[in-house]
Amino acid sequence: MGCSSCSSGGGTPKGCKNNGTCSSGGCNKLEVYDWLANIALPAGQAPYDIVEVRFKNSRKAFYRNASHLSLQIGDLVIVDTAPGYDVGVVSVSGELARIQVKKKAPNFKAVEAKKILRIANQEEIDKWIKGRSLEKDLMTQSRTLAMNLNLDMKISDVEYQGDLSKATFYYTSEGRVDFRQLIKDMADKFKVRIEMRQIGSRQESSRLGGIGSCGRELCCSTWLTDFRSVSTSAARYQQLSLNPQKLAGQCGKLKCCLNYELDMYLDAIKSFPKTDTKLHTEKGDAFHIKTDVFKRIIWYAYPGEMGTIALSPERVAEIKKLNKDGIKPKDLLEFTKVEKVVEIGYQNVVGQDSLNRFEKSFVKKKRPNKKRPSNNANPTGTPTSPQTSKPAANPNQGAPKAANPNQGVNRGGNHGQKKGNHPPRGNGNKGPNKNTNPQGEKNANS
Repeated sequence: MGCSSCSSGGGTPKGCKNNGTCSSGGCNKLEVYDWLANIALPAGQAPYDIVEVRFKNSRKAFYRNASHLSLQIGDLVIVDTAPGYDVGVVSVSGELARIQVKKKAPNFKAVEAKKILRIANQEEIDKWIKGRSLEKDLMTQSRTLAMNLNLDMKISDVEYQGDLSKATFYYTSEGRVDFRQLIKDMADKFKVRIEMRQIGSRQESSRLGGIGSCGRELCCSTWLTDFRSVSTSAARYQQLSLNPQKLAGQCGKLKCCLNYELDMYLDAIKSFPKTDTKLHTEKGDAFHIKTDVFKRIIWYAYPGEMGTIALSPERVAEIKKLNKDGIKPKDLLEFTKVEKVVEIGYQNVVGQDSLNRFEKSFVKKKRPNKKRPSNNANPTGTPTSPQTSKPAANPNQGAPKAANPNQGVNRGGNHGQKKGNHPPRGNGNKGPNKNTNPQGEKNANS
């Protein structure tokens, strides 16, 4: 929630710094849109004279427009508090205020309502803004006084009256607190009338505001006005784990949103069989594991087995009827045919990665072991090729016998035996040529 003036020129959020007095109404908590403002009243009908006025944070009250002032939403008005006066902002007027009165205060009597004195002038507005700037320092000093008296209480908020003659302190406490000495100390130090109001944890969160675990502003500080009791049975009906850290809100109590869909779950569970009974089969007794209300599936398992068996509510009711008649099925697998469930799969329309991409098990493929080439000769004395471990090819292998004129001529005294693989001889040259075989022997070839 914010208005168009809540940002600076450099792109950094700045805020209007009006502390709730923004004329646009965009920064107000529990803001109301008057959808009946453009509808004209029937001829001869007088406008409704009750107006809803909002004060600091979420505190609202109904006042009577006895002077028939022309008021619009967002106007600053002076209301009677007897003694003194207070400054508030008009939040609802006209026929929408009539609906609000019937909803929030059905026993409200317009005759006994306090009056709106006038529209606030600039001097009264400046005085009211000054009181708002003093509230933070006043709360710090009051907490120090309460700690000095060892009082088991937490002062969470302070609200100055419009004429700066009275200060209201809102505190939370587990039990009753004797703050008579604290009021005397505050009156002597602050020189104003002191009023103490005890509020609950939910009301404290409503006044302070914040961001919930869902990423949005707290419901109690934006639109929720009535705080209904929330029990752990609401979490049980919705098949939620009873984890206090996840079910509790910023107020320390159970989240109010647990009641939002509770009625729908209660209606859906009526068509499900009770899960406290076991299913008797010849294989053994199966017990309930969990229930999926949306898919209409109930999971059962046998003691000592890791796997679960999914059954529809109709199948479970059929098995229970057989057990009631004294018949035991052979196995629950005979009833595992679940009706077709319509599921809406995930569609990656934005191009984002899958949320469960880290849950997949990645198996590293084994690569074949390749022997590295050896530069040394093999034990037999045969040189190897640097690319493979196979023996080097003989260039004379497969050549015709008549191609080499010196074939069979060996004048080195080796009795016609060839030592090793010799390189090809010269093409009939009769000049001396000395070659060294791998075994270090020298053969003179002519």
